[in-house]
Formats: sequence, structure tokens, C-alpha cells
Amino acid sequence: MAEVTEKRFSVGYALLQKKQRSFVQCSLLNSAKERGIDLIRIDTDKPLIDQGPFDCVLHKLNTEDWRKQLKEYSIRNPSAYIIDSPDAIQRLHNRISMLEVVSEIEAAEVKDGESASFGTPKQTVIYESEKLKDTTCWSEGLKFPVIAKPLVADGSMKSHKMSLVFSREGLDKLKPPTVLQEFVNHGGVIFKVYVVGEYVQCVKRKSLADITEEKLGSLHGSLPFCQVSNMTSHPKNDDIYYKILEDAEMPPMSLITNIARGLRKAMKLHLFNFDVIRDTRIGNRYLVVDINYFPGYAKMPGYESVLTDFLWDVLTKEEARSFNNKKETTKLVEKIDVYGDQKGSLPVLSIEKDEQDPFQV
Repeated sequence: MAEVTEKRFSVGYALLQKKQRSFVQCSLLNSAKERGIDLIRIDTDKPLIDQGPFDCVLHKLNTEDWRKQLKEYSIRNPSAYIIDSPDAIQRLHNRISMLEVVSEIEAAEVKDGESASFGTPKQTVIYESEKLKDTTCWSEGLKFPVIAKPLVADGSMKSHKMSLVFSREGLDKLKPPTVLQEFVNHGGVIFKVYVVGEYVQCVKRKSLADITEEKLGSLHGSLPFCQVSNMTSHPKNDDIYYKILEDAEMPPMSLITNIARGLRKAMKLHLFNFDVIRDTRIGNRYLVVDINYFPGYAKMPGYESVLTDFLWDVLTKEEARSFNNKKETTKLVEKIDVYGDQKGSLPVLSIEKDEQDPFQV
């Protein structure tokens, strides 16, 4: 009697080299392999349609050619699950449309009865240099300091060139289109929320220090930094910052989970993270300041088991759905055969509902 082998799933991943090195670690490969999931690198120098077949395609590439390849592959392999839709991901490549999605989420209530609110900082986009330097064009609702960010958020080095602008002089070095975002004092701590399907994890990270009105008076120009959420403090202040980080109270997890669920539904994405700060002016007010697709999950504690569980759930649900579709098709064919006559004439289908037959058409 032939031995029955357990089905294995193949997941093709298409990532840039830097992303591959950080994400596809041996610990993740082994965790997935133990669950019957083989992670296979997609060779981006070869046509995707000639590779696989894959039960699932995991990707973070942003070129027109790749989007065309992915669409063709999906048409040729309709049972393959694509994580995630390029059209859905595209929304996060624009820092204005990125945060507009937050307004689509209904207000959440903390389960313990204590109300908490969320939203986004004030921001505007400037497309022309002349208007950028003329603060009367954009200053309504905004005041220094402001955070200046490129409008495009595509993961490139250029898109990470951000600045904290303290005065009018600091605007001279900016190149439109530029997003000017309200700087909100938040206690020097930012909360990074990782979302993997229905799984949500929130961690604390160091951020920009608060700026008092008194201190702002002595600051001029702008201060550049690579990423606002990862700005490095001066070494002599490390002990102070770690103490601040340790003492910072985590946001209500029920609120964070509600926001994550709302974003996932509105954006139709499975893999993303969002950055949240607590507005120190209003203790129970939280602001979403950034959303990223397919973030650095390797920085998330226990990411290997989280990603493996997520892939397993996606693959087994898709397999069950495919099996049920085939089952219903088989039942339908059998029913047609029953109604057909023995001479091979076309079947005649009854349109009266049979309560005892769930597969009746």
C-alpha cells in the first residue's frame, strides 16, 4: 500500500536583497519547514510565469514590470494567493493618501470603559517651491516646528530624507513635493504596531524628544534625520532615554487592536505596521503618524512563529476553499448526470428548491 505523504505548501517570495537578508533568516525557513511550508526565492531576473507553481506569492517589489508579471501569474494560476494586491499597496506610497485611511475607521472605545481617541497630526502637501517658502500659503493650522517628509513613500533612500524644521530658514533646503506634518510632543516615545493578518503586536521605541516653547525660541533652521521613529540620541543621554522608554505606558491594547483591524479592512492589506504617538497635551489621544507595508518584521519579537502561523492559516483556508469549490462542482456534475436521460440528451434541471439537497442549483 502506497504511503500517504503530507501535503507541502510552496510560498514564493520576491524581495529586494536588503529585505531578503533581514526577513528570510534560517530561523524563519526552519519554522515554516516544520509546518510543511517551503519558502522559495523567486528569481526576479526570470519571468515569474516560468517559476513555481506557488501556492502563495509573498512580495514587496514596486515596478511596473513586476505588477504586470504578478497580474499575468494570477490569471494563469487563479488558485495562488497573492500577498498583497499591488493596487492596495500603492495607497501607502503617498504620505497623504496613506493617513487619509485613518479617517475611514470608526471611533474605537477601550474595553475597560475608559474612552480613548485617535486620529492623525495636521498636515499639508506643497508642490511648488514658491509656496513652500511663503508660510501664509500653508501655515493655517500648522506652526513651527514641523516635520518635512517627501510626498512619495516608496522605501527608497530619497523617501526617507526627513527633517525637523524649526523656522522659516529651514524651508530653503526642501524640495517639493513636500509634506509638512505637525510636530506633536509625545514624550520621546513612539509605538510601533506590527500587523500580520489578525495578529497585532505593539512595541515601544525611542523617538524625538519633546520641544518646549522656550527651547524652540533658540532653535533655527532644520535638523535632518533618516527616519523620524529611529532618531539616535546623543550617547551621554542614552541612560535618560532608556529610562523614559522603560517608564512609558503602553497604549490600551484594545484601542490598538481596533485601529489595526480597521486599517486592515480599509486598506485590504495583511502585512503592515503603523506608528502611533501619544499626544502629551491630551493624555488619552493617540495619533497615527506613519503606515508602512511589509515592515522589518525581524525586529518584532518571535516574528518567525507569527509569520509561519499566518502563512499556515492563509494556505489551509485557501486549500479548504478550493476543495469545497471542487466538491460543489462534482456534486453539480453528478446531479446533471442524474437528470440527463440515458440517450445522451441535454439534462433538464429542476428549478424547484429541494430542502434536502444543499447542492441543488
